[in-house]
Amino acid sequence: MLSAFVYCPRLFFLQWVDALWAANADLAEGRRVHTRVDAGGGAAPLPDEGMLRAARSVSLASGNLGITATLDLVEADTGSAVPGAVIAVETKKGHPTGEGTAWDADAVQVCAQILLLREHGYPCDRGEIFYAATRQRVNVEPGPDLVEQTLTALADARAAAARLRPPPPLEASGKCPRCSLVGICLPDETNLLTRRADRSPRRLMAPDPDSRPMYVTEPGASVGLDHGRLKVSKRRERLCEVRLLDVSHLCLYGNVQVSAQALRTLFDRDIDVFHFSGGGWLLGLSTGLPNKNVQLRIRQTTTAARGDLTAPTSMIAGKIRNSRTLLRRNGGAPVAETVAQLAALAASAEQASDAAQLLGFEGTAARLYFQHLPLLLPHADELPGPAFTGLRNRRPPTDAVNCLLSFCYGLLAKEAMAVGFDPYIGLLHRPRFGRPALALDLAEEFRPLLADSCTIGLINNREIRPSDFIVRAGAVALTPDGRKSVIGAWERRLSTEIRHPRFGYTVSYRRAIELQTRILAAHLIGETDHYHPLVTR
Repeated sequence: MLSAFVYCPRLFFLQWVDALWAANADLAEGRRVHTRVDAGGGAAPLPDEGMLRAARSVSLASGNLGITATLDLVEADTGSAVPGAVIAVETKKGHPTGEGTAWDADAVQVCAQILLLREHGYPCDRGEIFYAATRQRVNVEPGPDLVEQTLTALADARAAAARLRPPPPLEASGKCPRCSLVGICLPDETNLLTRRADRSPRRLMAPDPDSRPMYVTEPGASVGLDHGRLKVSKRRERLCEVRLLDVSHLCLYGNVQVSAQALRTLFDRDIDVFHFSGGGWLLGLSTGLPNKNVQLRIRQTTTAARGDLTAPTSMIAGKIRNSRTLLRRNGGAPVAETVAQLAALAASAEQASDAAQLLGFEGTAARLYFQHLPLLLPHADELPGPAFTGLRNRRPPTDAVNCLLSFCYGLLAKEAMAVGFDPYIGLLHRPRFGRPALALDLAEEFRPLLADSCTIGLINNREIRPSDFIVRAGAVALTPDGRKSVIGAWERRLSTEIRHPRFGYTVSYRRAIELQTRILAAHLIGETDHYHPLVTR
């Protein structure tokens, strides 16, 4: 991690302090070139116990320096006149500088290894870095300047780790595009929001991952593990199987079982399991060990405890503005007055002085919005059950439109549970047993953009059929085929790309949700003064 600090102090903080990690092609290649040295091998006797010839993956620690390290390779320095002299050899996947020298971060890392070897009694006057891309070794000599640079970097890294917020991002740096944490760090976006830069952000966020959610909606099905694949079976009949590599998270609807072996493997791979009722209500989450970003959860808890409304007012204003946009685009002249009222309510929400006032503005806006939502659903009368009158009802929904809305809201809450937050401590929604209050907070601005739009498209495009619903005892529910239709439309909506209104680059809604959660995290830890919601035009 010392080399990471020299390379980028913010990268060091995110990895070492916040324990955030993400893979990319460069990391995969780095693991590949380290395969041999990571396997270990060779004896590493102490200087008074015998001659060290070559040893791989040697672990050393120093209380004086306050560091531990695993050295890729320690081998005898056959060119030294000092008996028992050794050299530290570090393997890197890349190439040296244009002058054929080691990069600063690499040189500091090897210098720290040399200091460790010396403290353990090994004579060591130099190290080497093997750059796999050019297959050459570059010599590193620990002169006074390099030693001072290394010790200074150690002290600065400790000071950075003791702070409550990460160092600021690099500005317009060429290091950022290939960094594995660029989608978490958000260097250009953070600099723009903190006014450290006035240029439009580069499109640095990684594209959508190849993995996708896996949904199991068949009643009585079970999910197991079979040679790196998740298999779904029912009464010993295999229904389908999916490679673990292709699964981002697992969603189980109704009476679906999952084996203990599958759960352990999913936890090892940081794949969450979401449990829904048959009607699509989010009931729970099975996950591995909690995120190690303790400082973020502390800030979240203290912000909620003191009732800070900085973020909630922005979230609700964003939700109202997005509701207004949906009505304006699809409702025409009959909703013109309501569109103007929603604009005024959004402005009022931003100035709310307490939670009760904010919730009052939200409630008024929601009532106006849902009153006119039937105008956007000319084919809703083709669906079974009572007509949708513009009133929300749930648990159970009593009409087909509310049934679809509730199902989509459950999917949206699932998407918003991320980035190391405690999902049950909300900034606006009051904590309640079993309710993911913060996920509901984060979902607010996306309700019109995703859940409501998905419902409108399903009905108006006749993607959902009357036979996809069950009407029983005054309640309306989706059939298994109906759930599949909604999930398919939902995934297509998440993959829809938009131009981000603040940052100017193209991003899918799936990435936009992640981006907003990162922006909220930056606000809670004090990097930005305000939370900026996603508002479309």
